Formats: sequence, structure tokens, C-alpha cells
Amino acid sequence: MRADEIFARARGRETLSSDEAYWLWEEAPLERLAAVADEVRRAVVPDEGVVTWQIDRNVNITNVCISGCKFCNFHCKPHQTERAFITTIEEYKQKIDTMLQLGGDQLLLQGGLHPKLGIEFYEELFAELKRLYPHVRLHALGAPEVAHIAHISNITTRQALERLVAAGLDSLPGAGAEILCDDVRRAISPAKPSVKEWIDVMHEAHEMNLPTSATMMYGHVESPRQRIDHLLTIRDLQARCPEGNWGFIAFIPWIFRSTGTRLEQEGVKSHFSPMEYIRIIAVSRLILNNIRNVQASWLTVGKATAQLALHSGANDMGSIMIEENVVSSAGAHNQFDAQGIQQAIREAGFRPQLRDQLYRLREWKG
Repeated sequence: MRADEIFARARGRETLSSDEAYWLWEEAPLERLAAVADEVRRAVVPDEGVVTWQIDRNVNITNVCISGCKFCNFHCKPHQTERAFITTIEEYKQKIDTMLQLGGDQLLLQGGLHPKLGIEFYEELFAELKRLYPHVRLHALGAPEVAHIAHISNITTRQALERLVAAGLDSLPGAGAEILCDDVRRAISPAKPSVKEWIDVMHEAHEMNLPTSATMMYGHVESPRQRIDHLLTIRDLQARCPEGNWGFIAFIPWIFRSTGTRLEQEGVKSHFSPMEYIRIIAVSRLILNNIRNVQASWLTVGKATAQLALHSGANDMGSIMIEENVVSSAGAHNQFDAQGIQQAIREAGFRPQLRDQLYRLREWKG
């Protein structure tokens, strides 16, 4: 029976073909799919009964962006001076001090494709933050931002990455992936760097042994098979990572939220289905046979669905996200503090364990 063969290959962490991956999405019974994904999760992440979580703060470097993303309410154009901002060092200090008081150890620094902020700006920013807070990790930018910074600075993306790392960059988020299909990208973010550029920057990061994560924003204009093709692209890119290097540490899928966005004005609205999200998590665990950690996006799907995801292939609940502006501005209003996220993990039947960005375990002192 074909189902038994495919599930047996998935249990063995074998590399599934595109047809087998499509079958998992289109035909696999959800209950069995989730059960097999949970079985594989327990084999890959053998810390019995543990689900990890993190404390970090998302700080937006700027809200000025020329990528034209139709799913983002947060950005503004360079000429919109009444809305535009660039976060100051004093503002960083206030935000970081609050994060440290709450037990956090990392800044998730993201902004936009600002037309005037070149490599020197980011070098100076990262170096100053590291001077002030040498033990705070900088999980910053994303492949599109790196490509943009390199372009306006007249350097290669490899040179940009090398200079950013020298200035203090610790790891590179998977931001800006959305769906790795150029037709989709042209429809939802017409000025953002291409799929090839995203892949090239990430591969260069992997060659440099710079830790990265991978993401997927689904539920807008993409087809179901384009979601699976996205997962296959991530898996195949991870396979090119030099042996022993970090590569993609984790994969995080989340649903598009449409409230007030330009896509909503064009008739594209988000339709959240918990069962569809569980299928996303389960197929991600089985297709991404070379990525250890799969994160449940409680921010966009809510507590109950995230808890169910922990029994369907996910092993991590992500960060309490002391500050988040982009997704919340489009209608995602779920919130957790440190006590709340731990309680949610316990309610799902697991033991919460604080971690850092590299999934090294930390002691919770709260």
C-alpha cells in the first residue's frame, strides 16, 4: 500500500520525492499524518516530555521600506516623514534593559529595505549594541535585507554578511521567505529580492557557519503545491550546507493575517483553519528530514492550536516576543508572558524548558 510505504520512508527520515510530499499534503489522513509526525519528532528530539521556549525582544530598526509588501501594515514609504522612524540608541537601551529584566538574552532586529541605510549604518549599530551589551545575541535582518544592503552599498552579499558578522551579527532569521516562488513574490511583495537571492544569501550564511532559521508565511495567494515546493526548496538548501555547520536550526511556519492589508483590499483574506495548520506542521516535520526543530507559531494561530501542534511534529513554542509589530498590525493579537507560555506547554502535557537561539538549554530563574 502506497501510504504504508511513504510513512515508512518518512519514519526512516528518508528524503521524500516531490510526489510523495504532495501525497502527504493532498491525501494522507490527518490523524495518521499527525501521529507519524509526532513519532518522528520524538525520535529526532529525544528529550522526552520537553518543549522548548525562548525570551527575546523584536525591535524594528526602522519602518521605512521600499519592498512594497502587500501584507504589511507596519511599513511606510521614505516620503512619509510623519510616520517614518529609525530607532535610536537610547531607545534600544530602554528596550534591552527591559528585556534583560525579564530574563531575555536576544534581540530580533528587523526593519525594512530602507533606501539610505547602507552597510556602514548596520556595522555601527551592531558594534555599538555589542559594546553596550556584549552578552546579548543579535538575531538580525534577513536575506532580503542583506541583499538590499549589499546592493545599495555596492558590495557582494558575501561581503555584506562578513562585515555584519564582524560587527556583531550572531544569527540570521528566515525573514522574507514568505513563499519561495517568484510568481507569488511578484504578487505579494513586488520589489522584494527574488527567490534566488534569498537562497543565495542563506547558502552563503551556511558556508560561513552563520546560524539561520527558515520560515513560511502561507494562506494568501499561493497554491497548496507551492507550499510543498517551498518546503522542498528549504530541505534541498539545507542539504547543501557544509557538514558540521549550523545551517537552518529551525523551521517556523505561520499563517498570513489580512486585517487592513493591501492584499485584503484586493480581495485576499486570511481564512484560518486549525486542522490545516496541523497538516502544515506535520508535513513540515516529515519533509524537512534534515532540520531538527519545528516551531509552533502561537502568535498567529493561538494557544489551543499551538498546543495541538506539539502533538503533531512541533517541538518548540518559540519566544514570548516581548515586542512584535508587523504581524500584530495585521490582526494577530495573541499574547504570552513567561508564565503563560510555560503553563500552555504544561497543559499540552509537556515540560517547558527555556532555551537560547541555538537551542542550548538555559536555566529559568523566574
